[in-house]
Amino acid sequence: MSWIKEIDYPEATGSLKKLYKRVKGPDDNIDNILMAHSLRPHTLQGHMSLYKNVLHHKDNKLPKWYLETLGVYVSLLNQCGYCVDHHYAGLQRLAGEAEAARLRAGLEQAVIPSDLLPPAQVHGLIYAHQLTLLQKPMKEEDLRPMREAGLSDGEILEINQVVSYFNYANRTVIGLGVTTEGDILGLSPNDNDDESNWQHQ
Repeated sequence: MSWIKEIDYPEATGSLKKLYKRVKGPDDNIDNILMAHSLRPHTLQGHMSLYKNVLHHKDNKLPKWYLETLGVYVSLLNQCGYCVDHHYAGLQRLAGEAEAARLRAGLEQAVIPSDLLPPAQVHGLIYAHQLTLLQKPMKEEDLRPMREAGLSDGEILEINQVVSYFNYANRTVIGLGVTTEGDILGLSPNDNDDESNWQHQ
């Protein structure tokens, strides 16, 4: 599960129990990344609000499979197996197993699959690499390739927020030793139309 004490669903009370009811999956399963917040329920609430609005909001313009691809790539760069496993399962569901496997194969070799993606999405992944590894300070000119490939500033913001969220989630997992033991891979709050619906399906 993780390196710190956690409160599981049957033992949860008060505000934690209310939050668990909002995020639980089948058989009252709580993802381990969320259970890692159980000693501070307010951080679980913050995490879920960010996650839902960044990845699963009706006003996003970029396709969800691409947002999941960004998440898998950032997690590969950060060597966060937990998030790779979870979000690759989500990517398989959204893009199909064969397409997801082709995307992952390229990303695992640190090769942006430009033969599988249009230039705008390729440049979004390049930006994700730059922002995640921060080998040099970011500059405004780093946005130019995305703009020239046709991404609007709103879509660039979506990419920025997904990349930033996954860096946060990866470090939560890596820093607390969260494992996938007992998790159901690939579940997410798929009701994009209801911002308050955090149920994992």
